[in-house]
Amino acid sequence: MKSSLRLIPLLLSLPWSGIVLGDEDQKIYDLNDFSLESGATLPAAKLSYTVHGSMNTEGNNAILVPSFYLGDHHGYDFLIGPGKALDPEKYFIIATDMFQNGLSSSPSNTPPPFDGANFPEISIRDNVTAQLQLLTAELGVSHLRAVIGFSMGAQQALQWAVSHPGFVSNIVPMCGSAVEHPHGIARLESFKLAITTDQQFMDGQYVEPPIAGLRSAAVHWAAWGTSQEWFRREAWQELGLSELEDVYDFYFALMTSWDANDLLALASTWQQNNVGDSPGFDGDYGAALAAISARVLYMPCETDLYFHIDALAHEASFIPKVTFLPIPSDWGHLAGGGFAEADAAFINEAISNFLK
Repeated sequence: MKSSLRLIPLLLSLPWSGIVLGDEDQKIYDLNDFSLESGATLPAAKLSYTVHGSMNTEGNNAILVPSFYLGDHHGYDFLIGPGKALDPEKYFIIATDMFQNGLSSSPSNTPPPFDGANFPEISIRDNVTAQLQLLTAELGVSHLRAVIGFSMGAQQALQWAVSHPGFVSNIVPMCGSAVEHPHGIARLESFKLAITTDQQFMDGQYVEPPIAGLRSAAVHWAAWGTSQEWFRREAWQELGLSELEDVYDFYFALMTSWDANDLLALASTWQQNNVGDSPGFDGDYGAALAAISARVLYMPCETDLYFHIDALAHEASFIPKVTFLPIPSDWGHLAGGGFAEADAAFINEAISNFLK
């Protein structure tokens, strides 16, 4: 196996890096003792975030962009900036980090008794509740023009529209779903098993990272992240990689930049996602989606192996004010993260037009 260290500069140059380095713009909001949906209380909980731009006098230009799996508050940098869909001269953009991603409260940074494998169960709704507290109590935001999210960020965007219909006018879920369907649950379980069956994992009490498990998990992720056509045409060369083994190394570098317990906890949150579990819907995700009053730009990728376009079309059929706009790309799930220049341009244009 080649050294994954040589891929770190490449990872850092991409639209999102997944490598937790911290930056001078990062802020921490103290949630204090935070009540979770599970009934547990997370003591001294913290929410990491950053902001771009400022609130206008009308208070109607705030946009929330919640993080996604293997990403942080830099995950939407391909959308943020002058001339892009989210121009800080026009919008007040709040980028938040999910619980369990290593920046907000996570297994890797929480003291006993909730450290490591003892970290409590987190739901997508817990993340939305924390974001609402940040927006209202800390930032003075009483309304969101939009919530825009990729992958697990899309899960949060859809949950926002269900849980707080009067608070958000528009949502843009990209390559993510309102409910984790059984196939996705099974795929994620195989990913988790790759890590937990490593003898070095030791039921989450590891002293050194479970490297063999993380290597297996990286190969799993490599096979699912794009599409069969992407592999057939050896599109990894567009990432500056020269051969198939480099793709494994790319994901291995990404995996080993994270704590294993953080990876597992966030994957469990992903598995359990279902907007139908919101109060008042008795597990019926169709009814929850039908209750959405926000305008929705639903953007799957035509070739996504994680969130299949047919499943997302099924979900979109319940939403009253929806525009279903597939991303025409063979980059699969990664299309929604703006990895390819053409995909980033397509998403920027679509969001710009939708928000006008």
